[in-house]
This record gives sequence, C-alpha cells and structure tokens, in this order.
Amino acid sequence: MRSSNILPIAATLATASAQVYQGFNYGSVFTNNAPITRQNYVDLFTTARNLQGTSGFTSARLFTTIQAGTTNSPIEAIPAATDTDTQLLLGIFLSATDEQFNNEVTALQSAITQYGQSFVDRVIGISVGSEDLYRISPTGIENMSNPGEGPDAVVRRINQVRQALSGTIMDGKPIGHVDTWTAYINSSNAAVIEACDFIGTDAYPYFQNTQENSIENGADLFFDAYNATVAVAQGKPVWITETGWPVSGPTENLAVPSLENAEQYWDDVACRVLGSINTFWYILQDAAPTTPSPSFGLVGSTLSTTPLYDLSCGDSSSSPQPSGDSPSSSPSRPAVSSPSVPAPSGSGNDGGSSAPAPPAGGNDGGSPAPPAAGNDGGSPAPAPPGAGGNDGGSPAPAPPAAGGNDGGSPAPAPPAAGGNDGGSPAPAPPAAGNDGGSPAPATPAAGNDGANDGLPAGLGGSPNAGETALPRPTNVPGACPADLSGEFEFPHLIVPLDETKPDTAFGTQFNGKFSPTVSTVFNFDFPASLEGRSCNVVFLFPKQEDLVTSSYTVSGSGGIEVSRLNGIVDESTTFNNAPGVNVTVGAVPNVQPGNSYSVAPSPPGGCYFGGRVSYQVSATGSLDLEYFQNYHPAAIGLYITVC
Repeated sequence: MRSSNILPIAATLATASAQVYQGFNYGSVFTNNAPITRQNYVDLFTTARNLQGTSGFTSARLFTTIQAGTTNSPIEAIPAATDTDTQLLLGIFLSATDEQFNNEVTALQSAITQYGQSFVDRVIGISVGSEDLYRISPTGIENMSNPGEGPDAVVRRINQVRQALSGTIMDGKPIGHVDTWTAYINSSNAAVIEACDFIGTDAYPYFQNTQENSIENGADLFFDAYNATVAVAQGKPVWITETGWPVSGPTENLAVPSLENAEQYWDDVACRVLGSINTFWYILQDAAPTTPSPSFGLVGSTLSTTPLYDLSCGDSSSSPQPSGDSPSSSPSRPAVSSPSVPAPSGSGNDGGSSAPAPPAGGNDGGSPAPPAAGNDGGSPAPAPPGAGGNDGGSPAPAPPAAGGNDGGSPAPAPPAAGGNDGGSPAPAPPAAGNDGGSPAPATPAAGNDGANDGLPAGLGGSPNAGETALPRPTNVPGACPADLSGEFEFPHLIVPLDETKPDTAFGTQFNGKFSPTVSTVFNFDFPASLEGRSCNVVFLFPKQEDLVTSSYTVSGSGGIEVSRLNGIVDESTTFNNAPGVNVTVGAVPNVQPGNSYSVAPSPPGGCYFGGRVSYQVSATGSLDLEYFQNYHPAAIGLYITVC
C-alpha cells in the first residue's frame, strides 16, 4: 500500500466535547418492493447498535422522508428512531417533479407536527438530494429533464427546505447535500458547497474500475477521494455518507467481492474513520428477502447481530488517513439569508430513490446502485423512494458510471444510487468524461455525452465511451431512432397496476413489470422547447449479459402493447382508479432479448411537447417480464426519442 497518502488525521478528528455519529444507510423498501415498516426499522436499528465486534452504530441515514406506498406520509423510520433512541440524518429526494419534491417537504413538516420535539432532538442533519450532480448529463443540465439536477436547482431546493423549516422547531438544523467526490471537485458545482452547512461524500473504490482498484488499493482510493473533497469543501464539515465493499457480486476490474475483502476494507477504512468522522456505512442489510448483485450487507437475508465478517478492527495502522480541517461533529447552521430550494426514485432512488432507481433492510432505495463500465468510484446512486427494489439508497440493480468515468460514485442505489460508482479522487477537476456535475470542459467524442450520468434511476444522456451498446436497431425510415444515440426523454414516474390487488397504490417504482395480471404506467414530461420536433416511443430490451447496472427476469412468451391513457397517473393510482385507455399507440408482438423496438414512430395524438402524458404498457400472450429501468450503460426500458 503506498505510503505517500498517509496524511495527518489530527485536523479531522472531532474535539473531545463534540459528538461523532456513525450508522448505516437505510432505504424505504425491501428487495421485493414491500415497504419497510416501523417494526422493521426498530429491528434494523436495534440490530445495528448490538452488532458483535463493534459498537456505536446508533445513527441512521435515510434517503426519503416519505413512507413507501404513500403520497406524503412521514417515513416510519422516524417513530422507530424514537423507539430505539436512534439519531437521524434525514434525506429528501431532490431529482423529482415539483409535486414530488413538495410531497417530501410536506412529509417532513407533518413529522415535525406529529412527533414533535422528541423527533427533532434526534435529527443530526438534513440532506437535500443524493448524487444529483453526479447523475446529471450535459443535456439534462440544459433542460433540467434528467434524473439528476444541476447546481442551480440543487441550491434552489436547499433554500426551499430552509424556508419551509424557518420558524419551526427544526429551524437551525444543519442542511447539506450528498454527492460523489467527483461532483464536488468540479468547480462548476461550487455554489452547492457554499449553500450547505455540511457536505456528504460517497466513494466506492470497488466501482472505480478504470483504476487499479484491487482491495490492496481500496483504502488509498477512498482516502484520496475523501481528501480531495475536503480540499474543495470551503471549510465545511465533510461527512462520509456512503462507502463499503461488496461481499458478493461481479468483479469490477481488479476489485473482487468477497467476505475476506469486505473485512479488509472495513479494517482499512472503517476502523480509521469511525469515531473521528461522521460516517454512514453501506450497508447493514441489503439481502432481504433476496440478494442483490453486488451485495454490500454486513448481515445476510436473516437479520442477526452476528455479522458476516469480523468487525472488531485488526491492525489498520498502515492505512492512509484523511486530511484537512473537516470537523465531523454536527455543525450549527451559519447565519444565512436564506431563500430556499428541490427524486430516483428513484426511490431515488434513492428512496431511494426514487426516479426510477434506488435501500435498506433489503433494498434501501437509495443505496449503491452499481456503476457501469468505466465507473468512477462514487457511490450508488439512490433513487426515488419506494422504488422497486431500489430505495434511493441501496444497490439497485446497480447503477452508474459512465465510460471514461472519472471516479465519482457508483450510482443505489442506488440505486442512485445507489446514484450508482465509486472512485478515487482526482486532485484536480476532471476533464471531459465529466464526473457527474456539469458538462465536461472538453467536447466529448462521438458516442460520448461527456457526462458521468450516474446511473441511478436509469435516465439520462447518450452512452459514454466504453459502454456496452445494444445491437444497432433497424430504425423506421424517417422516424426518430430506436436507440438512445440522440436526444431522448426518460419516464419521471413509474407506477404498476395489479388487477389481483385492484385497490393497492404501489407508488412510484424503479422497475417496469408486464405480465398477464400486471401492467406498468410511465409518465413522461416534455419540455415546451421541443415543440415542432418529432418523437418515437421505443422499448429497449438488451441481453442479460450486456447489462452492468440493471437486470431483469423474464418467462413465458409474447409481446407488449403500449396505450396512451385518458388522464395522468400519480403515486395514488390503482388498477381500479386508473384513467381509461385513450388509444393504443403501438405494439411489439414478440419481445426478445437483444433487441430495441420502435413501438410508435409517430404516436397517435402527437408528442405532447410542453405537457405530460401517461403510457400504459401491458403484456400480451404469456409474457412475464420485470426489469430495472435504466439507461446506462446498456439501456433497458421504455423511452421516447426526439429528433
């Protein structure tokens, strides 16, 4: 392990009188999309504080304020925190519509009213957004239509939250933002740092697959990332909000998931920072009831205080250390003349993270969604809350990273998200092949959008260099392409309708599902600036082996039918109250992996530029398909291309 990165840690240590927090990331749904309940959170928090071999895990980071399956009810982790005396780093899903963001704020305000001082006393900070800068592409920055957000929008949302809390008993709590270290070292994002009381940084050496990211170099890469963040933090406290090493999953370059390597990473990183820097490890449990790939959980599918590997901390004295003057204790909010502030779904998405794409007690909806090829080493991108198996924080079928990625974070979850790719710091702002903030300083080469579009919710720009591409589709002459080589729109809301549960509102999800009994509705929002252009409804279905940050299950045979609905769905839509079909816009009679389909080269009724439209996708025949909607690096799902 190289010694040149062993930097003084003294300046980052908390003073004897300041409290340092440590905990895990927690999402809003399990891997089967079942909401995590109050009792589930109680069990998770109790397990965390009683883990064998370690102690002090009495804090929790959340990706959303909304309880999964509801529109704007406070997340049940809040009363569970009171039940277990757990401190909370609250999360507000940012990359969402104004309505969705307002629901996040409403849930927080309702929690203050409902739970009062006992809740407020346990809040150590509020994170507005998670990896939103990392997940934005140049096109998204221009028209604000992607699952991430640009720096101006993040600052605006932060200010909105400050304003909403002004005069309440929550007023004065530290407000910050969570993103990858590569987003922070991009100077175009400096305004976000300035607007924060603290900044949370996500770093996953495992996902830094364009570098020598073996477990032997894991600590070096992590501390490089942390120290690079401290260097640009404007004196603000830098909290570690996501990091970890998977116990199982695919090999990323030289990074091999295993219990042995996860334990070594714990010894080399966790044992150096716990008790010194506010730290939220990824993750206590992500395998309930099924195991994602990769899986980062310290415990398996059965909740237990006996971890999968030894947490007692061996000799980590040779590991590199953080540097800089980054106080780890909870800062008091500096006087700011504050205006104020703003998804996924990722759920994400997060909580997740929402955004289609996703944490905890199974899948958190926000945690690492593994990054893609050329990943930069950030963190899983969380996704919108309540997302299908992605919480906005936990490894969603893996998000992010872009080819040529510079070392940002994976995207959870994260789905986003996990949002989701982990890398190590570049001492200076990255060049083209951007890290996930604003457009790359250099003009990207053909086939590369120059952005680290982070993958969490699976939405974004065109593929980056080094990414796996779908077989070139047979495009319809004169129509917009049936791939994502040009401009495209991704869904901002994904809502399943289940005729066997006709009155159940599943809320926004990260997964699309088409079966004989379940259809999925996708909401698309079109900027008015596209007026006068053409569009094409497309469905992309790559081979399983081409996917890096997503996955699917498929059985039976048949196709899909796409219909435009008479109205617009929302998180409260059920099978029984969904708008009726206005017109069938197109169909694919036989869906097969390895193909991309032009479903509606000229959609009946037009493209709805400047408005919103809901498209319902239903299965025909015996097809039963479920997948994690994701555009990166091999796109899968329903999109609308524009030309």
